[in-house]
Amino acid sequence: MISHTHDEKHFNASETLRDMVIGMSDGLTVPFALAAGLSGAVANTQLIVTAGLAEIAAGAIAMGLGGYLAARTELHHFDSERKREVRETEEIPEVEAEEVASLFRSYNLDEPTVNTLVNAIRSDQDRWVDFMMKFELGLERPDSTRALKSAFTIGLAYILGGLIPLCPYFISETPRSGLELSIVLTLISLFVFGYVKGRFTVATPWKSAFQTLTIGAIAAGAAYGIASLFG
Repeated sequence: MISHTHDEKHFNASETLRDMVIGMSDGLTVPFALAAGLSGAVANTQLIVTAGLAEIAAGAIAMGLGGYLAARTELHHFDSERKREVRETEEIPEVEAEEVASLFRSYNLDEPTVNTLVNAIRSDQDRWVDFMMKFELGLERPDSTRALKSAFTIGLAYILGGLIPLCPYFISETPRSGLELSIVLTLISLFVFGYVKGRFTVATPWKSAFQTLTIGAIAAGAAYGIASLFG
C-alpha cells in the first residue's frame, strides 16, 4: 500500500501583503518624485530633506488613515448586509429558501438532493444566513482588528519606502549628487520590491519587478521634468 502525503502550501497573509504593497509602492515613488522634482528647482539639499520628511509624515498618516477607513467601511458593509439577510430569512423565508435551492441547482443536483440540502440549511438561521452571505453575496466577515493592523502596516511601509529615496540627500552636498544617488538606490529598491512582491502574488516575478521599476521611473521623471520646466 502506497501512502501519499499531499502538502499544500498557500500564502495566507494576502491582506497584509496588499497593505504592504500599497504603502511601500507609494512610499518609494511619491517621495522619490518629490525629491527629484525639487532637485530640478532648488539648490539646497536641506530644503529637499525637510520637504521630503514632511511629505513622508503626511503621506504615512494619510495612507494609514485611508487604510483604516477602508477596513472599517468593509466591516460596516458586512454587518449591514448580514442584518438584511437575517431580516429576509424572517420575513420572506420561502424566497430565501428558493435562492438557496437555485444555488444548488446550478451544480446540476437533482431535486430530492436540493430539497434535503435546503431543509438542512434553513433549519438553523445562523447557518442559513452565513450560507447566504458567503455563497450568494460572496462576503465573509472581516477581521475586526484589521482596521488598526491595516493602518499600521500601510503607514510603516510608506515610511520605510519613503526614506529610501530621501537618504542620499542627507549625505550629499548638492541636490544634483543627491539626485543621482537617489535614482540608483530607488530604482534598485523598486526592482527588488517588485520582484519580491511578484514572488508572492504572480507566477512571473521578473515581470512584476520590471513593471514596478517602470512605474516608479515614470513618476519621478514626470515630476523632475515639470519642476525643471517651471523652476
